[in-house]
Amino acid sequence: MSTTRNPTSQADPFESLGLSADQAALYTAMLRLHRATLTELAEAVDRPAEDVLDALDGLVRLGAVNRRREEFLARHPAAAIGRLVAERLDRMARETRQIDEVLAAAGRLTHHYDAGHDWHSGRFSVEPLSGADELWESVIGLALQAPPAELVMAVADRRTMARFADGYGSQWIQAAADGILRPRMVVALDAVSEPAMREVCARFSAAGAGLRALDTVPSWFFALGEGTAGLPAEWGVPLPEHSYNCYLVHAPVVVGTLRALFEELWARAAPIFPRNNAQQVLRLAARGLSDDAIARHLGVSVRTVRARFAEAMSELGAQSRFHAGVEAARRGWL
Repeated sequence: MSTTRNPTSQADPFESLGLSADQAALYTAMLRLHRATLTELAEAVDRPAEDVLDALDGLVRLGAVNRRREEFLARHPAAAIGRLVAERLDRMARETRQIDEVLAAAGRLTHHYDAGHDWHSGRFSVEPLSGADELWESVIGLALQAPPAELVMAVADRRTMARFADGYGSQWIQAAADGILRPRMVVALDAVSEPAMREVCARFSAAGAGLRALDTVPSWFFALGEGTAGLPAEWGVPLPEHSYNCYLVHAPVVVGTLRALFEELWARAAPIFPRNNAQQVLRLAARGLSDDAIARHLGVSVRTVRARFAEAMSELGAQSRFHAGVEAARRGWL
């Protein structure tokens, strides 16, 4: 009885799983023999032993055949083909993810192309604004057109933060709570040093806003969605006390630049409000408690206490526990 297979009836399913025609024929022969030496397999498929060995090595790598010294053993088809199918499915999943990434990249590249086209064609829409109402309420108005709107904003000085919080903070907090805005803010540390400002920030945080602080923020600005930016009339100069004198710029290339700047500031900034776990260990350490005493006080292990110290140091950008304590005190964590 011949052990070779009909190539038209059996080759395609095997080959679709990554087996060559020679490997498929050899695997079929192996299934019938169960176990065989290289010489026996070469005779079974009527091929030179050196050719059969190359195909066998491939089957061993695929997990369809096991080798024990001088013999080769066929694995059960369900196990062997199941493994091949699983590998094929994994490969298809990777290819699908790659296709998704390429499509996403195409969308981003198209955005840059459109931005560059607008830049060269001069199609910039710039709206001068001169009042606080006009500025802050325009943000909510734009967000209402396509909620939820991703907003990033930098606030460089205490006065701008205080005026914004007193006059418009509640409106923005409600917009965040309602899902109209998705804000993230980086503010100068001295702008949130007062209890009243920290209370406003706490309400923002409870509404879902992301809040971080830096010692120095280069200028006030914001970016809303992908198409609108707010800029001061003069970069790095605080908004005037009685007249805001700023601009709304509707240009993706400007928005993209400001978003990139914001992400750099965000990465360098520390959270305004610490995680409870980190704050607990810092406060207890500030009272002079050792790691063992803190662990007993909190009812956790010493390892957990040390992990929370590491978490606090990471959030504060500190290189030591002493440095973390100084930064925590400076930021009002203690």
